Amino acid sequence: MPANEILSRFAPVSMARQASDPQGFATELGRSFREFGFAAISDHGLDPARIDRAYAKAAEFFALPEAVKQQYFVPGGGGARGYTPFGKEIAKDASHVDLKEFWHVGRDLPAGHKYQADMAPNLVPAEVEGWQDSVHGLYQDFDALGRRVLSAIALDLGLAEDFFDDTVKDGNSVMRLLHYPPVAGDPGGSIRAEAHGDINTITLLLGAEEPGLQVKTRSGEWVDMNPPAGCLVVNMGDMLARSTNDLLPSTQHRVINPVGARTGHSRYSMPFFLHYRPDYMIETLPGCATDEHPDKYPEAMRANDFLNQRLREIGLL
Repeated sequence: MPANEILSRFAPVSMARQASDPQGFATELGRSFREFGFAAISDHGLDPARIDRAYAKAAEFFALPEAVKQQYFVPGGGGARGYTPFGKEIAKDASHVDLKEFWHVGRDLPAGHKYQADMAPNLVPAEVEGWQDSVHGLYQDFDALGRRVLSAIALDLGLAEDFFDDTVKDGNSVMRLLHYPPVAGDPGGSIRAEAHGDINTITLLLGAEEPGLQVKTRSGEWVDMNPPAGCLVVNMGDMLARSTNDLLPSTQHRVINPVGARTGHSRYSMPFFLHYRPDYMIETLPGCATDEHPDKYPEAMRANDFLNQRLREIGLL
C-alpha cells in the first residue's frame, strides 16, 4: 500500500465522540489499532498551555551542565525515575545505542503503599522552578486520558467499559521527557531511536516540533508518522498486545536522524507509557483466542516481571 494511502486511512479520531457515541468511537479507534497498532486522536482535552510549560521545563533541564544532570541519575534504577544519560538505552536486538537522553516521572505513592517496592519515588530537579506543577500536573492529565482510551479499547474488544480500570489502578506508568540532541558529525550507525515496540499497555504521544517518527507497516514499509497539530498518537505496547493475543499489535516504530539544516536542531517529545499495576497477571483476554487464532501466550506473567525482563533487554537494568 502506498505511503500516502496509508496516511489517508490514518485519520484522527475525535475524542469528542466518546461522550455521545461511546461504541462508535471505540469501533473507529479499534479499527485503526487492529490495522496499524496506532491511532491518532483529536479533541483529547489536554491543556495546550500546560503542555507548552512542560516542554519548556524539559528544555530547561536538558540545557543544564552535564555534571548537574548526572546528580539525578540513579545507578541500578533501570531509568525508572529521574535522569538517564545520553547513549544509555539500546533497543532490543539493536547493535547501536540510541542518540537520546531522557527523564522519567512516575506515580507518586503515599507512604506505606503496597507497591513501594516496585515503584521508586520521583525526583525533582531543584534547578528548574515550577517543575512539579507543569510536569507532574501533565502526568496526571495523561493518566486520566489513558484510562479513557482504555475504556474504548475494552468496548471494542467486547469487554465491560470499566474492564481495565482495576488493571491500571496505581499502575507503574511513566511520562518520559525526551531530548534528542543535534546530530553532529558521524553518528557511527546510531539513530535517535532504533526500531522498537513499547513495553507497556498503551503509549500516548504528543506530536514533536521536529519530524522523525516512523512506523513500520505490516508490509514492512517505514512510513513517516507526524500527527496533525493538536493531535496525539496512541500506540499499542507489548503488554496489551500480549493480553489481546496480538489482535491489537505492538507496532515497530523508530525516530530517524535529521538531514540537512535540521541536523543542528534538538528534538523534544513527551510520551506517556501507561502500565498495568505491578502485580497484575498478564494473560490472554476473553475472546482474543480462537480456533483460527490459538493462544500464543498460554502462561500468565506478572506485569512487573515482564517490565524488568524488557528493561534488561534494552540495557537499563
